Amino acid sequence: MPVVDLNELIGTRGEWMQGKGPESDIVMSSRIRLARNLVQFPFLTRCDETVRGEIERTLRKQVVDLTLGGQLTYFDVEQLEGVDRQFLVERQLISRELAESHGSRGVCFTEGESVSLMLNEEDHLRIQVLRSGFDLDGCWNEINRIDDLLEERLAFAFDEQLGFLTACPTNVGTGIRVSVLMHLPALVLTKEIQKVFQALQKISLAVRGLYGEGSQAMGDFYQISNQITLGKSEDQLLKNLRDVVPSIIGYERKVRGALVEDNRQALHDKISRAYGTLKSAQSISSEETMHLLSSVRMGVNLGLIDDLPIPTVNELFMHTQPAHLQKLRRSNLDSADRNVARAAYLRQRLAIAQPGDQN
Repeated sequence: MPVVDLNELIGTRGEWMQGKGPESDIVMSSRIRLARNLVQFPFLTRCDETVRGEIERTLRKQVVDLTLGGQLTYFDVEQLEGVDRQFLVERQLISRELAESHGSRGVCFTEGESVSLMLNEEDHLRIQVLRSGFDLDGCWNEINRIDDLLEERLAFAFDEQLGFLTACPTNVGTGIRVSVLMHLPALVLTKEIQKVFQALQKISLAVRGLYGEGSQAMGDFYQISNQITLGKSEDQLLKNLRDVVPSIIGYERKVRGALVEDNRQALHDKISRAYGTLKSAQSISSEETMHLLSSVRMGVNLGLIDDLPIPTVNELFMHTQPAHLQKLRRSNLDSADRNVARAAYLRQRLAIAQPGDQN
């Protein structure tokens, strides 16, 4: 496996950020994760450092040469600096849990960053497939293929009655977590988002922030996923989101349309001010940047901004996050310095962005 410098990833963009998938004006990405544990080892909560090391080495040997479509990259997460671990979290390649954990652990991912395999997170192995737009079927077909490949090489902990055994009881059964990352600025602006939250809670769907469990909603992004897997088949869990997400997409589009029809000038002014601030600010926080980019992204999709492509907007959401910003500057920055560097990056990037830009 070729050795890849983490800094090289800065110049690339994950496939899921291209904004080319179905319904990608509202659904940023679709994701499916599977939790698996090796039958010959205890759960990680009962492992000492020696056993954790054995699990990591066993899994690493089997995953690095899988046929996943393109070059694979492996990083020993334990050996990475804190900013590098956060960088991988911001790219959605690892979870916050894996970044903040301890001991032997790693991640293996494909060149397009659509597939990643996390070793020694909460479970021994977490398989993740990430796709642009509303594409749960594409995610499922790919992750099911990868799961089959792994089962030819590894024996997973499985009970005939309960299904796959996992560290957290809520994942027992299929071990699957199905989620979509949705951009819902109009529902937030009109305060209709609370109705969505209440409806989802009634059908046992969880709503989380941009980086999953425990994270805050930033830039009007919400991750919607199943809460439990026990007693539900993969088809049932996929169907649940397949049925619900189109209704939320329709609701967001309806409210966007109403905002344009009722007061197009005020909406255009709000979006233009957001765009102008991003292009001229001398210092800006990550939180404010996410808020303003959210308005700009909606403006692009509504045709109120015509000189900025969606892939560039999607990229800016990521590149202005703390770890990405420090990797771009190749230096550790405190909060105040990051705010200045973020503003400078935005001014430079937005000055050169063109409708055909794919960099």
